[in-house]
Amino acid sequence: MKGVYLDNNATTMVDPKVKELMDPFFCEYYGNPNSLHKFGTQTHHPIHKAIEELYKGINANDEDDIIITSCATESNNWALKGVYFDLIHNGSKNHIVTTEVEHPAVGATCSFLESLGVRVTRLPINSNGNISVDQVREAICEDTALVSIMWANNETGLIFPIEEIGALCKEKGVLFHTDAVQAIGKIPVDVQKANVDLLSFSAHKFHGPKGVGALYIRKGVELTPSFHGGEHMRGRRSGTLNVPYIVGMGEAMRLAVENLEYENTQVRALRDYLEDELLKIKDVFVVGSRENRVPNTTLISVRGIEGEAMLWDLNKAGIACSTGSACASEDLEANPVMVAIGADKELAHTAIRISLSRFNTKEEIEYMLDVFKKAVERLRNISSSYE
Repeated sequence: MKGVYLDNNATTMVDPKVKELMDPFFCEYYGNPNSLHKFGTQTHHPIHKAIEELYKGINANDEDDIIITSCATESNNWALKGVYFDLIHNGSKNHIVTTEVEHPAVGATCSFLESLGVRVTRLPINSNGNISVDQVREAICEDTALVSIMWANNETGLIFPIEEIGALCKEKGVLFHTDAVQAIGKIPVDVQKANVDLLSFSAHKFHGPKGVGALYIRKGVELTPSFHGGEHMRGRRSGTLNVPYIVGMGEAMRLAVENLEYENTQVRALRDYLEDELLKIKDVFVVGSRENRVPNTTLISVRGIEGEAMLWDLNKAGIACSTGSACASEDLEANPVMVAIGADKELAHTAIRISLSRFNTKEEIEYMLDVFKKAVERLRNISSSYE
């Protein structure tokens, strides 16, 4: 088999329909949207149509803003640093609530804000790999400016109680930001139903191009721009619009929503079959209940086998996965997700993340199972920690 790509939480293949729609905007309709001549103005309708798909995809109101960014990392940085300038540096608040398992785009930004004097509460996940609304409730106080909690975890696929947290933040009058990178295209995302004020996403996680994302900003939320120098995006984010990539992201969003049922039936069934077969292997564990996970993701641990060693065998066979472990050495910090669910020190370094897409096939999964089982046998035979 040529290759099996099972690392779709890292990035996805661009859907051929998306690429086809993007192609004319590189060499045919290449004008700057801010130009007054026809080369510029003929890009306006495709841009507007694409952004309309983004609004529909997350159920944003017309009065809300969806501002195009380069990626979700930029969106996350802008959301947190914008709130810092508006409500902390220039206001009376000084506290942010987040979790211990956020993407580094949120976690590292919170650490930077701590260096500026902001107080950050990082909520630990429980033995189920999740957090509770009560944890958030207990953490919120009078000087809380923002709660920032991911919609779905990138390692486990576990879905956090976003609707309940959004309702709580609305009740408490606290801004709520969510990194929805791992949710869009896998489960329904509705900013109105979830009472979200700020939401980040990136096109390449749902079969769009790399290098383009967006930040949803609810009507009435003031956010200091991170870029200055022009009136692009209603003055909220300066910079010439990346027309082909915006067009691609819009089409990718349309297709993502269109394929949600397929994700939650066919992709889920393929993922569950893979899990069932892997769990037949002795001393294999899967993190989190299937019911509360996005349909494409499995974080699996194989006792006695370092995650990196398993990746080596899989990669040699043309299979792409990723390791859930934080490092290769037990002398270094173990994966916080594995530790939180009660995994022992040795098991906490054995996690492998398998993430499917709508383009994976049963044939690929059968091949993966065959390679995986052979790798387990080989690696356990040479393992010093497995008997």
